[in-house]
Amino acid sequence: MKAQKLFSRNASLNGVMPSTHSLMPLTTDEEIAELLTLTRTIALVGASPRPNRPSHRVMHYLLNQGYSVYPVNQCETGKTILGRKVYATLSEIPVAIDLVDIFRRSQYVMGIVSEAILIKAKAIWTQLEVIDEEAAARAREAGLTVIMDRCPAIDLPNLKAAGLVDRDWRADQD
Repeated sequence: MKAQKLFSRNASLNGVMPSTHSLMPLTTDEEIAELLTLTRTIALVGASPRPNRPSHRVMHYLLNQGYSVYPVNQCETGKTILGRKVYATLSEIPVAIDLVDIFRRSQYVMGIVSEAILIKAKAIWTQLEVIDEEAAARAREAGLTVIMDRCPAIDLPNLKAAGLVDRDWRADQD
C-alpha cells in the first residue's frame, strides 16, 4: 500500500538510511495528502493560548479534524490550550509523535529539528514563512519527512476538496 511507504521510505528508525528520493521535499499534493492521512499525533511547537494567534486557530482546526494535538510552549507549561495539556519540550510528550508542526521563527527551527530527531518523530512541518534549509536538510538526513513554508490548515481543506484526503476517522483525544 502506497500510504504505508511514506514514513518507511523516510524513516531511519530501524537503522534504515533514507533513500535519495526522501532527501527531496514533499511538494506534490498527493505526497502531502499521504502524510496528512497517515498522521495521527501532532506536536504543535509554539502553541498559543490566545485565540487571535495563528497557532491557536490551526490547533483548533487540527483537533476538529480528528488529530491528537499536543501543544508545546515553555511559557505555558502545565496549563492547557483548547483543553490539551501544554508541554515544555517535545521529549515530555508521553506518546509517539508523527508530525512536529513548528510555529516558531526560523532561527529556532534547528533546535526543534534536533529534538524531533531525538524523539523519533516521523515528520516536521514549518509554517508559512518559516524557512531553514539547513535544518530541513538535517531532518531529511535523519530520515524525517519535511514540509516547509506551508500550513496544514490551508492544505488539508484544499486536499479534501480535491478528493485526495478523506478524514473519516477520529483520533483518540486523551
